[in-house]
Amino acid sequence: MTSPEPLIRGVYANRTLNLRSVQAIGYDMDYTLIHYRTEAWERTAFEHACRVLKTGDYPVDGLVFEPDHYLQGLVIDLELGNLVKSTRFGYVIQAQHGTRQLSFDELRTTYAGVTVDLNDSRFRFMNTLFTISESALYAQLVDRLDDGTIPGPLGYDELYRVVSGALDESHMTGALKAEIVADPDRFCDLDPDTARTLMDQRLAGKRLLLITNSDWSYTTAMMSYAFDRQVPSGSWRDLFDIVVVAARKPQFFSADPPAYRVVDPDRGLLQPHWGAFESGEVYHGGSARRVEQSLQLNGAEILYVGDHLFGDVHVTKSALRWRTALIMRELEAEVAAAAEFAPAESDLRRLMTEKADLEDRLAHARLALLRGSAGDVPDDDVTGGAVPGETVEALREALKRLDERIAPLARTASELGNPTWGPMMRAGNDKSLFARQVEKYADIYTSRVANLGRRTPYAFLRAARTSLPHDIMPREIAPE
Repeated sequence: MTSPEPLIRGVYANRTLNLRSVQAIGYDMDYTLIHYRTEAWERTAFEHACRVLKTGDYPVDGLVFEPDHYLQGLVIDLELGNLVKSTRFGYVIQAQHGTRQLSFDELRTTYAGVTVDLNDSRFRFMNTLFTISESALYAQLVDRLDDGTIPGPLGYDELYRVVSGALDESHMTGALKAEIVADPDRFCDLDPDTARTLMDQRLAGKRLLLITNSDWSYTTAMMSYAFDRQVPSGSWRDLFDIVVVAARKPQFFSADPPAYRVVDPDRGLLQPHWGAFESGEVYHGGSARRVEQSLQLNGAEILYVGDHLFGDVHVTKSALRWRTALIMRELEAEVAAAAEFAPAESDLRRLMTEKADLEDRLAHARLALLRGSAGDVPDDDVTGGAVPGETVEALREALKRLDERIAPLARTASELGNPTWGPMMRAGNDKSLFARQVEKYADIYTSRVANLGRRTPYAFLRAARTSLPHDIMPREIAPE
């Protein structure tokens, strides 16, 4: 089998993007330019949030962080206290209440007639790696709310706000980020090719921007740790024309809040700023509109690269029509698992084709049996799928034997990437809701910034021709 490395580190286009036409590239920092070890970061966030909750007398002793039990792209159903995974059309195919997986019958009963609509306040989309700790904490507290350990009255929606608030507070107090700054090697998984990618983009004439929601003190500490050693001048600041901290995305892309210039980087002192952003400066707040005016570029000439499906990609594309790139490091494990499963996937597809043929013959045999019992002999057009002499019982037995061969392959396919929820980008045979959002709002997606460097700043990234259910593949055309 050939190495899956080119696929794992590939850049995938939903819409064709000519990087030669891109004049400026903006980058998020957390989980984009700097990738964190998800288990270490999210476990620490989980523990900090538990301490916040404990001060509010919530029973958190004994809660455990198990990241493999959760997945980016899940949706929290605030009405029922469930975590759900749905198809691109919003049909729920898997769910758990608290930490308990719903059976097929429970799932069918609970979500009959319900589709997940992300515009509905009932649903919360877990669309970034930062939500792994949130999902883990919420699910376990739902169990404690149900068994009375958390006294009522408290609804599942109110419980979510408590959990979300505790995580927000743990971020805002600075204790979490102070722990990361104190020991960045423990939390960060750096790619040495990222700096080379940025420097190549600058050599190609691109203007680079750093636009992050993190504050100045955390940004400069982490960027210095990640990039100063890689940059010839010894300063990460030389990689970027403009730096914007505390951007408050997605508001940065959809509104025009005031901007401040960081006039004393050592102490983080701010001064109100009006007018264009100037090259080489650091700003606190402001807006994407001001970036466009400062660079004298329109949306089609600016590419923004981030990891947050809503805050970095959705709003950017919807409000400004900037070109967008989504970073998903977990894509690497999913692609690797799919590549390893590829031979079995071929077997599964072949068996499913056999099953479809058997099911078709069974349907025709049943119809022929019905007509025969009624004394009606059908013509060849009606029984064209039947094979003379095949009985309904024999076909059912053949299907049973075939299902026994299919079942273990289908089970393995459903667990690729995550043993509990399966692939992030798939929901059964369909695309997942997460994949649909990626498809809709991200022009391109890849696992890390350094992959853009592999394609060079001059790449022409073409979208693949999409398939339709009625498309005819060459192998399906029978020879005359």
